[in-house]
Amino acid sequence: MKENAMSPVRLLVVDDHTLFRRGLVALLAADATLHVVGEAADGVEAVRRARALQPDVVLLDNHLPGATGIQAIAELRDAAPLAKIVLLTVSEDDRDLQAALRAGAHGYLLKTIEGDVLVQAIHRVLRGEPVISPELMTRLVAALQASGGPAASALAAEAPPQPEGGAQLSPREHEVLQQIARGASNKEIARTLLIAETTVKIHVQHILRKLGVSSRVQAAVLASGGTSRF
Repeated sequence: MKENAMSPVRLLVVDDHTLFRRGLVALLAADATLHVVGEAADGVEAVRRARALQPDVVLLDNHLPGATGIQAIAELRDAAPLAKIVLLTVSEDDRDLQAALRAGAHGYLLKTIEGDVLVQAIHRVLRGEPVISPELMTRLVAALQASGGPAASALAAEAPPQPEGGAQLSPREHEVLQQIARGASNKEIARTLLIAETTVKIHVQHILRKLGVSSRVQAAVLASGGTSRF
């Protein structure tokens, strides 16, 4: 489902801790742009409810009874092919982060996230942007850069090879690229660089095309390695 003013984002919240889940549902329900259509306490129930409800976004804890959230991702994607799946977890383990992305998660957020930032992340992921907690982005980039690393092989396949000889980025595109590497959203980049958000979107499109990549994460990998060659 596409975001629009008339249709709130439909959410499925999956967490086995009843108190946390109810609190999260109450927090999300307070935002008029969101609508929690269902809850689940384990992976089996989550898949069943996802198939019945067809949510736009699934907020999924990893530490669930029985199968973990990560192990449930494949079945969730099969049950609700159009849903964006975002891990919302306490785990800062690099292996969990990489496994979630390999399994097809569209985002990975820590439960320490502020409520308003979580709402923004939900809308960002629905627009097709990756959502990864900033404190984990640096470690993800490092993993992607590691020769033969599991995250590298999984995510590198998503992008076409970088054009031989690189590409020339403008000074402003360099600035935008560095912000992408820090995990900033288009709105945050616009605020930092004092430019319009629509201008940021255009810069991002140009950057991805010039670097020969198809995602912001891939661009962040190149940025972390230094952009002087572009």
